[in-house]
Amino acid sequence: MSGNYGKVYLVGSGPGDPELLTLKARRLIDSAEVIIYDQLPGKVILDSMPESAEKINVGKYAGNHTMTQSEINEVLVKKAKEGKMVVRLKGGDPYVFGRGGEEAEVLVAEGIEFEVVPGITSAIAVPAYAGIPVTHRESTSMVTFITGHEDPTKEDSGLDWETLAKFNGTIVIFMGVKMLRRNTEELMKYGKDPKTPVAVIEKGTRPDQRVTVGTLADIANLAEERKVKAPAITVVGDVVNLHAILGEQITGKEF
Repeated sequence: MSGNYGKVYLVGSGPGDPELLTLKARRLIDSAEVIIYDQLPGKVILDSMPESAEKINVGKYAGNHTMTQSEINEVLVKKAKEGKMVVRLKGGDPYVFGRGGEEAEVLVAEGIEFEVVPGITSAIAVPAYAGIPVTHRESTSMVTFITGHEDPTKEDSGLDWETLAKFNGTIVIFMGVKMLRRNTEELMKYGKDPKTPVAVIEKGTRPDQRVTVGTLADIANLAEERKVKAPAITVVGDVVNLHAILGEQITGKEF
């Protein structure tokens, strides 16, 4: 590592409720010289970034990428080589479908010191706020996380839909709104019961959280009718039935 280089912190901000931000994440955000961020942390957390920090928006929106991933990597390297204390602020956890691993590899290759600050992953927190525990002794003892929107440059899908259709546990799908119909059709094509409960949770853990519940057979139509938008988490499995029993918790009324 070069003594003249700064340090990069790959910081997970959690699912959006600012009170789920870790103490370490809060301390690093408050002391950062440069914050490289996207929109997933949510407005409350982004509004809390210190005025003294240089703030660089690298957010990706539907059909509009402010920067490509390689350009983001270049900015991380450039700012660190300027000797700055850099926070790469991400929603959820940096290493759970957050591209943190890719960014860490680049930093290692460039000889830049970095540290990962795990965040509460939306895969667990968002269903929890919707009254859906991802595991339950009477429903399932297994859970798997998948991405509903794979890298479009990959020649073959990394998702084995046939195996997933036979999986008796909970399936949690990240970034799956755009491909919701395709994903549910793939599961049913390989034998998943069309009556399997499904929930799509928009802006989970935030004051404007919204939950849409249906089945594999009808959730895509329901989502279209309700104009469901990202960011959202999709949960597939019997644990979704607990939503009607446990209810939703809405946070953020105090801010």
